Amino acid sequence: MHTRFHHSMGAYHLMSCALQELRGKGVVITEEEEVAAKMAILLHDVGHGPYSHALEHTLVEDVSHEEISQLLMQTLNREMNGSLDLTLEIFNGRYHKQFLHQLVSSQLDVDRMDYLSRDSFYTGVSEGVISYDRIIKMLTVHEGELMVEEKGIYSIEKFIVARRLMYWQVYLHKTVLSAENMLVKVLDRAKKLALDGTELFASPALHYFLYNRIGRGEFEGQECLSQFCLLDDYDIMGAIKVWTQHPDKVLRLLCQWLVNRQLFKVTLRNEPSEPELLADLKEKVKQRWDLSDGEADYFVFTDTASLKAYDANDEKINILFKDGTVRDISSIDNALVSHTLARPIKKFYICHPKI
Repeated sequence: MHTRFHHSMGAYHLMSCALQELRGKGVVITEEEEVAAKMAILLHDVGHGPYSHALEHTLVEDVSHEEISQLLMQTLNREMNGSLDLTLEIFNGRYHKQFLHQLVSSQLDVDRMDYLSRDSFYTGVSEGVISYDRIIKMLTVHEGELMVEEKGIYSIEKFIVARRLMYWQVYLHKTVLSAENMLVKVLDRAKKLALDGTELFASPALHYFLYNRIGRGEFEGQECLSQFCLLDDYDIMGAIKVWTQHPDKVLRLLCQWLVNRQLFKVTLRNEPSEPELLADLKEKVKQRWDLSDGEADYFVFTDTASLKAYDANDEKINILFKDGTVRDISSIDNALVSHTLARPIKKFYICHPKI
């Protein structure tokens, strides 16, 4: 299945396999630590809102899904009389056995192993296929840190290459960028209208987030978290279908085009778009649909798409050699990662209706 719930279950399964493999190699993992690590991976995405990253900073301001996950886990912990204390320690990287946190969140975590395999299968993009079973068998722990045995180098390189290809072929594909940006613009416009007092159809949970400014402070309260947990994709798409008949022209057009899959054109470039090009496109859009300057901003805009397939400054993927030495995969002689994949790639794009 291709849902966030099933992704969490898949990541849980891979976590179970990884812990079993490490135990078989003599790594001491208590039963309490095993349960806590499994709980951490089960709950790692619990703070995601509808349509995942697309709406992360639209309905709420300055609050990431990781922070919301943390707040929800803390709430569950209180309800369960501290049963998630160790889970939170592992989730936040505060537990002394760092490898448990690395299995939950790092550049070689079971989260990535699952979503790359799952997304590759369901999109038909075979370049995303990874040997997660081979990678898990190559995992080891050295001085409390998660590492990969020397003979697993090529499997790790394939894993990093697959992630890069999946980002450019799927996650940052032009059609995906277009649909996600249109969805964000719909919610941006709806929230502006709501805060200005315009009447909008919305489910109770969506109404709460449209008609209130929600930031980090509001999430400290139980009502905000409860309302957030009620939000899902159906709230958003149900509202969008109704808004296709809304009197506001901007909201109506955006919703109609999104529902009918008349997506914006996306042009990727290596350099930022010239201001003259942007101004010319805005002028054409204004005339075509009789829009003001402010309204045209919802239809013509620029942004960036960037990816660093491997970040040597983040949680490194360390290779443990037979002689006991440890090296970051990007520093190994003749490694593919050191030559190409450690370099960040940034692309600029311009979005606008097809004119």
